[in-house]
Amino acid sequence: MTITKNPANVHQPLAERMRPRSLDEIVGQDHLIGPDTLLRRAIVSGKPFSVIFWGPPGSGKTTLARLMGEYTGYPFQSFSAVTSGLRELRQVIEQAERMRDLTGNPTLLFVDEIHRFNKAQQDAFLPHVESGLIILIGATTQNPSFEVIPPLLSRARVLVLKPLSEEAIRRILERALSDKERGLGRYPINIEKDALQVLIQFSEGDARVALNNLEALFGHYENLLNQAQDITISSRDIEQVFQRKSLTHDKAGEKHYNLISAFHKSMRGSDPQASLYWLYRMLEAGEDPLFICRRMIRFASEDIGLADPQALQVALAAFEAWEKVGPPEAELALAEAAAYLATAPKSNALYVAEKAVKEEIKQTGALPVPMHIRNAPTALMKKLGYGKGYLYPHNYPDAKVDQEYLPTGIKRRIFYYPTDRGLERNIRDQLERLKGKNKREPDAN
Repeated sequence: MTITKNPANVHQPLAERMRPRSLDEIVGQDHLIGPDTLLRRAIVSGKPFSVIFWGPPGSGKTTLARLMGEYTGYPFQSFSAVTSGLRELRQVIEQAERMRDLTGNPTLLFVDEIHRFNKAQQDAFLPHVESGLIILIGATTQNPSFEVIPPLLSRARVLVLKPLSEEAIRRILERALSDKERGLGRYPINIEKDALQVLIQFSEGDARVALNNLEALFGHYENLLNQAQDITISSRDIEQVFQRKSLTHDKAGEKHYNLISAFHKSMRGSDPQASLYWLYRMLEAGEDPLFICRRMIRFASEDIGLADPQALQVALAAFEAWEKVGPPEAELALAEAAAYLATAPKSNALYVAEKAVKEEIKQTGALPVPMHIRNAPTALMKKLGYGKGYLYPHNYPDAKVDQEYLPTGIKRRIFYYPTDRGLERNIRDQLERLKGKNKREPDAN
């Protein structure tokens, strides 16, 4: 069996060798670099702007930064917040000044993991971005709203990169498998379709992880090439090599919906054991953790509501924890939220009220706002009776006054019936005490 000569850059990691060399080679992120998009026009026309790329690992932030430098031809400096500080930044600025004197062009400064800089360090970029000496290209996996100072955010556009889809990862792997110059096409190794799907699942939307795993897999079998004409790798082989079980999980199919349904219903049934089991089944299978967080946020409002208002805050905190910290540390934050939601008192009273209100609006349409609670910012509106007769509650004992706020025709309508569970018991008792004042009873509606 003859293997073609190694490419010149064979000692570089596969992920580096396969890095896209043009915008057209980039897979995914069409919302940013598709035809006629703002970023693509700026790059191709040679008129870049300061930008902060926010996205998960392996989504293409560094690649986009490098291509901005290559397309424009401007001086390009790479700067890591992990290994560099203010002293190194001063050196970069001095170099940028020399290059501007020589070429008249600004320097593209790529700052990887910009969120790791503290406020004082980020402040140091401001005057040079403001003067046009540098065009800042920041990259971060963390929400810039929390991690980048506002003055810097106001001088740069924030562009959000999405996790790569399974189809995008598949195209990246297939390109690496077929490319004989930069990739692995020179090897007589075949990967079965199911096995490739396992590699895709293992990557969790990260192109670098996918390519690193592919390279490691080929390295494992490379020493067998002289013993066989070709090698076929199965999904079972991949699981043995990586010592990791593949969990089948079709994010667009029935299993996806069955798992999230089991998770939701386990929390609704107040079973923390099952809730944690289904949570980790989804995480281990590669489900998007933010999708799970969004479902927990909805659950907190739909199935718990005002029986425990803190549940919504817990669910929101889990979402933020994943955005700020990511895996694996933030997995426990999701588990904490799931266990809390499962054990919290349950009420769907708000959910029922929502449906009732929407149905009422559908049936009765845009009823006019009662005159006494209308806004009256002008003398004419006051003359027409806007706001006339409004009773300011703070002028009455306990800030309570008998006054109608619903439109005429549905003023006796009740939408929200609190339960006797959790905090809603207190709300129900409070409404009972107020009943004598607002005299609102259920009607035929």
